[in-house]
Amino acid sequence: MPKVSDDHLAARRSQILDGARRCFAEYGYEGATVRRLEEAIGLSRGAIFHHFRDKDALFFALAKDDAERMAEVAANQGIVQVMRDMLARPEEFNWLGTRLEIARRVRTDPDFRAAWTQRSAELTSATLARLERRKAAGALRDDVPTDVLLGYLDLVLDGLIARIASGHTDDNLSAVLDLVEASVRRREV
Repeated sequence: MPKVSDDHLAARRSQILDGARRCFAEYGYEGATVRRLEEAIGLSRGAIFHHFRDKDALFFALAKDDAERMAEVAANQGIVQVMRDMLARPEEFNWLGTRLEIARRVRTDPDFRAAWTQRSAELTSATLARLERRKAAGALRDDVPTDVLLGYLDLVLDGLIARIASGHTDDNLSAVLDLVEASVRRREV
């Protein structure tokens, strides 16, 4: 039997995750049946579950992958810029549906919550590190602890995701982000 190249395996894994992302975003975790996953991915269940133990492992891998991408963007550009990009180019943020499903599963599935707590630390760490760098450079408020700034920005991000997911992308959301950005910046005296 011929050996499959690492590039082929990586491409297949990426194909599976991309299709699963669309399926979970459209139908939610519960509604993303194996049949729907097969249709969205374009592969048989045998091909899909050769790479992932089961639907739960597939969803967790997808959530992990999306969290790593978001952590990279947050570390390099900041969380407010991520939110601006979400408004400007929502088609590039196909992980929004995954993030909503993660929130639901964290709330309802203790096993998922325990596993996810470890994974979400990467995103928190990346965002916190950027905030610390910006604060040290004098760009952010120094009268508010960094972890409070992080909690505030996470809350705004979650709210923005909920707004976008519900189809409410009013023109004033950009102005709201201007206000959010101004509220965390260091005030000139």
